[in-house]
Amino acid sequence: MTHPRHILLFGARGQVGRELQRVLGPLGEVVAADREHADLTDSDAVRALIRNTQPSLLVNAAAYTAVDKAEEETELARMVNAVAPGILAEEAAALGAPLVHYSTDYVFDGTANRPYTEDDATKPVNTYGRTKLAGEEAIRERHAAHLILRTSWVYGLRRQNFLRTMLRLAKTHPELRVVDDQIGAPTWCRTIAETTAVVLARWLTDDEPSARAGTYHLTCAGQTSWCGFARAIFEAFIDQPDDRPDVEPIPSSEYPTSAQRPPFSVLDCRRLRDVFAVRLPEWSSALQMVAQDASDCRAYRRSAVSTE
Repeated sequence: MTHPRHILLFGARGQVGRELQRVLGPLGEVVAADREHADLTDSDAVRALIRNTQPSLLVNAAAYTAVDKAEEETELARMVNAVAPGILAEEAAALGAPLVHYSTDYVFDGTANRPYTEDDATKPVNTYGRTKLAGEEAIRERHAAHLILRTSWVYGLRRQNFLRTMLRLAKTHPELRVVDDQIGAPTWCRTIAETTAVVLARWLTDDEPSARAGTYHLTCAGQTSWCGFARAIFEAFIDQPDDRPDVEPIPSSEYPTSAQRPPFSVLDCRRLRDVFAVRLPEWSSALQMVAQDASDCRAYRRSAVSTE
């Protein structure tokens, strides 16, 4: 199969979507679609965009990700996370175009004592996880040539995420209490996008894309708690130790939320490594790269201002 000429990317303004716009260019012309171009709750608009664009590849980085709010906005979460992926799969199948879709570690209940494989039984414990699982199932039922990439604890320098929340709170809070009994693998959105590009470059050379199609886990290596992640963020981004907030570990019971979280949601990524020969960095190493990227951006801005 040759590289596609047109790649239709949904969720282009999200954390992963922004990075995908940058890295998918070598594979073809990227048509970036956000909510203004195609509201995923509007099935007719989504179908019309796909039929008018006639893409050779669809990539869906759009999702309803407000985990707690999804407990109240169940129907909206269902439309975006469950119904829309099925529509994308139907339209992609009609065009003979492969489909890439992102899912989540929250399809598992978190009771395992070792990283979850793609073959482990799913049992989501909240609305977000249930709707994402329904989206996976809709794709599998409707289109053989798909990649479902499950990731976890996504963060970056843009949009709303744990990294940005911690850095914002650090400016005004000398002490922070952070949950220490939920374990996962923080994964930089740029790592997700760049890994996806490598996987696609290899997958799209297959004469029959359904041969390596299926579900894969795609996260940074290693594991930590939210508390451990917070401490690592402050060490990476705040040079002076005295300027870093003290982080007190607390159990989930002391930080009640609308949606239950799986206590352990580390994903085993060996299948991705074995099938596509890609290996992701340790989460702590990726975090250091994010901090360096932020530092380089600040230095560039200062340089640009000083030369005006």
